[in-house]
Amino acid sequence: MWEIFEHRRVSRQLSRLPIDILKRYEKWKDVVGISGPAALRLIRGFHDETLRGEWRGHRSSRLGLQYRVIYRIVDRRCEVLVIDITAHDYRRK
Repeated sequence: MWEIFEHRRVSRQLSRLPIDILKRYEKWKDVVGISGPAALRLIRGFHDETLRGEWRGHRSSRLGLQYRVIYRIVDRRCEVLVIDITAHDYRRK
């Protein structure tokens, strides 16, 4: 069993998310809690990937076309720290 810890700002973000994204996040937590982060790579819909740049050491999973959950694995223990649930902005800059 993996333990999932959420950053304190995540609880505030959850209250503003659409219902379908909340359900998808709960499913994400179920998968990680039971099988660990490696199981996310087996489910294509989550599109789990490592991040680069200033987010090096973190991973990202897709919760929808727009929303991502950003997390990291702490010290190769059975802990996952959820850092952020963010909506990507796909507009050109």
